[in-house]
Amino acid sequence: MIRVDDGVLFFPVTPFDGEGEFAPDAFRAHLADGLRFEPGGVFAACGTGEYFSLDEDEYRSVVRIAVEEAAGRVDVAAGAGGPTRRAIRDARAAIEEGATTILAMPPYLVRGSQAGLVDHFTRIADAVDADVIVYHRDNAVLSPESVRQLARHPRVVGLKDGHGDVGLLERIVATVDESDFVYFNGMPTAELYARAFRGVGVRAYSSAVFCFAPEIAVAFHRALATGDEETIALLLRDFFVPLVEIRDRAPGYAVALVKAGVALRGIDAGGVRPPLRDADPDDLADLSRLVDRARATAGV
Repeated sequence: MIRVDDGVLFFPVTPFDGEGEFAPDAFRAHLADGLRFEPGGVFAACGTGEYFSLDEDEYRSVVRIAVEEAAGRVDVAAGAGGPTRRAIRDARAAIEEGATTILAMPPYLVRGSQAGLVDHFTRIADAVDADVIVYHRDNAVLSPESVRQLARHPRVVGLKDGHGDVGLLERIVATVDESDFVYFNGMPTAELYARAFRGVGVRAYSSAVFCFAPEIAVAFHRALATGDEETIALLLRDFFVPLVEIRDRAPGYAVALVKAGVALRGIDAGGVRPPLRDADPDDLADLSRLVDRARATAGV
């Protein structure tokens, strides 16, 4: 099981070379860099990892390499979503490659009924002998009753909330009666929501910042765990809020800006694949200055 109270969750990017092909050596370097900071789990080939643009062979390679680099130190989860049959195919492939957990992502394009969404996620969970975390966001926003039904499935162990309606999440937590069901804060720049989510009892969160500035991500996580409100406020004001302002300058920057940030650490992660676009040079320069200032502020 992913360690929800022991470290930030690491969602690595998927590096591509100059021809736009998967770059395994850069991926290994990226994973090794992040694993030095002891994340609570590695989530390969998910949103930040451009799951939506990987072919079947690339997907298997990404998951396999993540498992090899983790080497049993932490569990590896893999994304699986889109059309239900593709999600099932990829989930099974991920387990064959050594992943222990599946992040079941929303179905493709359509906005289904609650019964249809429950069916989508149930079919994925039925198809694998592994833990399944349901991703609640976009066209897969679940009602409290739907989450309650899914939580009763023996392999559905948690919900990742990328929707951000804290009131709805409070209702979900109050409705689900499975005591060991786990909730994850999966918002873009989750640190910005961390205190609000903790108020609902949701402690675990994914961190895109961990990909390109793990020192800052870990400093924030430590401050949150110890109740160091001064450091929390400082990092929110001087780093996370300005980061969101840069991220919101263009659609897709939740991935493209993160990938560019990895390159700032000296790991050539390459560009993003369409329909995403690479970060503008001016925005990348602003990100570089922001990271440098935040490291100095946090003393890391």
